[in-house]
Amino acid sequence: MSTSPSNPLRGCQDFRRATSVSRRQMLQVGALSALGLGLGSFQQQLAASEMLQPGRNGRKAKACIFLFMWGGPSQLETFDLKPDAPEEVRGDFKPIATKVPGTQICEHFSRVAQWTDKLAIIRSLTHNDPAHLSSGHATLTGQLAPVVKSDADPPSSKDSPHLGSLISKFRPGDAGLPSFVAMPWKALHPAAPGGEAPGQHGGWLGPAYDGMLLTGDLNDPKWRPQGLGLPADMGLDRLESRVALLKTLDAQRAELHKSLAGAAFNNHQTRAIEMVGSAKVRSAFDLTQESDATRERYGRNIHGQSVLMARRLVEHGVPLVSVNWHNDGKNFWDTHGDNFNRMKNDLIPPSDMALAALLQDLEERGMLDETIVAWVGEFGRKPQINKANAGREHWPFCYSGLLAGGGIQGGAVYGESDKHAAYPVSDPVTPQDFATTILHAMGVDTSATLLDRENRPHHVTSGRVLQELLIG
Repeated sequence: MSTSPSNPLRGCQDFRRATSVSRRQMLQVGALSALGLGLGSFQQQLAASEMLQPGRNGRKAKACIFLFMWGGPSQLETFDLKPDAPEEVRGDFKPIATKVPGTQICEHFSRVAQWTDKLAIIRSLTHNDPAHLSSGHATLTGQLAPVVKSDADPPSSKDSPHLGSLISKFRPGDAGLPSFVAMPWKALHPAAPGGEAPGQHGGWLGPAYDGMLLTGDLNDPKWRPQGLGLPADMGLDRLESRVALLKTLDAQRAELHKSLAGAAFNNHQTRAIEMVGSAKVRSAFDLTQESDATRERYGRNIHGQSVLMARRLVEHGVPLVSVNWHNDGKNFWDTHGDNFNRMKNDLIPPSDMALAALLQDLEERGMLDETIVAWVGEFGRKPQINKANAGREHWPFCYSGLLAGGGIQGGAVYGESDKHAAYPVSDPVTPQDFATTILHAMGVDTSATLLDRENRPHHVTSGRVLQELLIG
């Protein structure tokens, strides 16, 4: 690849729809808040959403679990080790054999090594954006950020929709469940002037597609999802009486039903109420229903329990769940210093444990063939190690990612890097290609266009499908 790292970093509203929502409709939506349901931003999403249409393609995968390794994992310490490189490049870790003959990965991914027959390892991911925020947008949306090579530009309505938001558009959830859930936080970087990474919400599709955010430490015994329980003094009978009151107050409900938007608004109120009153929804978010052995296998830590929750949600019918690597107070996978100790002690062990447990769990439950698992960061790390602090700097020009399940060919290695894992020497893959392949595998028409809130057309994707990685 000829791209050079010469480009410097710049730094390490709209509720109404195009269908012209009336003031009357806005007031009806607001009336739901009087019920005291406590659904927060997700209730607002449901109220704002337009009617959804399913994808036109035949479905392959039913769901995707997107594991976003925020910060940028080093390819040289994960899935593309270079044991013959000079000492200042190869680092401390050793490659180990895996279940696939001839395929080696890092010794500290010993559990994942037993599941490489289910994985497609991509060693030629590449782009030229060394900024966390804008490259995070490309990773999570499959589209370039409105401002590239920037850590100074926060989320905006000009962002492309998160993959989960696109899936919400094409594949709405069933039985009161959301179509897109993210956890355990919105990825942000305290050292970046822009703070929160763009591309984690509905973007130009609008807040109706922002998804549901589960926050907090899911490993805490006291953790419960916010907004899904009833207040202590409100049983289902009282909830039903408040719904009846709402219906009484809405004297012009029949008139609203005459418009498409009115019908949609009423539908979203119903779905919001279903989320609170549905035993199925409460069950989907209840980690205490998992056995102690299962919870231990995933890892009794925030990442492991988030990945387990992701499996529960897709099992109950949520089409896309994104697990963002959590804020550990140590710059996530952004290992500018102490790279090897951080990787060995803090980062790889919970990732290895959770990913292996997820693949095993999905396989044993007969879900792997219909569930895509993606593991990727926004970029990799520079081959040359910083002598002063044993760290690696940002490096977007070559890095690694994983795909599994949902029609992805297992036991595959796609692309090849040069002798220092600095640039691809074959089959370069952009973040757009990675995202497009996921959407295609989920049956989304990747050649389609969608209208934003101002009726401007946007292409769903801007990458190519990695056909070589697809079964059949």
